[in-house]
Amino acid sequence: MIQLYTDSSPNGFKATIALEELGLPYTLRHVRIEEGDNRKPEFLRLNPHGRIPVLVDNDTGITLFESAAILLYLAEKTGQLLSSTPKVRWETLQWLVFHASSVGPLIGQRVYFEIFAAAKIPEAVAHYRRLTDEAFATLDNHLATHAYMAGDDYSIADIAHFGWTHIMRIIDFDFSTYRHLSTWHERVAARPAVQRGIALPALATGA
Repeated sequence: MIQLYTDSSPNGFKATIALEELGLPYTLRHVRIEEGDNRKPEFLRLNPHGRIPVLVDNDTGITLFESAAILLYLAEKTGQLLSSTPKVRWETLQWLVFHASSVGPLIGQRVYFEIFAAAKIPEAVAHYRRLTDEAFATLDNHLATHAYMAGDDYSIADIAHFGWTHIMRIIDFDFSTYRHLSTWHERVAARPAVQRGIALPALATGA
């Protein structure tokens, strides 16, 4: 049985969406970050960095943190959401890494400087707006000729990117000018498993 330790966050939604898409049985462990659950010793034993999500697969004895690693593990475990065709497989991994190394961190910094920072720094806000716009332009151009990140088939790369575009919609970070990215977002959001995944462990209502 899989145990998933998570909260309502962009990275957490990646794991719940993937598990719902794959139909794998799992037990949900709600780590309430606002209450400091992620800093408790029992959680730090699973992830010393104190971040969600964490996946524990009791059947294999494997414990993983980092959402990209979890997505890869689940895809490998089931043989789904990651093509075995080398060209498509590497296309998927390329866009997954692009998200993990660029898009996710950039949006995270933008959210911090625009919403959470006690002292507003206009230069930092402008900097991360520009960088996220550049990343979204890259995605928009790509999706102009692709239904999904790796071509015709939905994959873990789409799940990774959707975790953050979903939150951007919730906090009114508008990306509607990127027409192809917006169309892709709506296509993914309409999937029943995605709708279930973003409702777990609780609906996100704001940053």
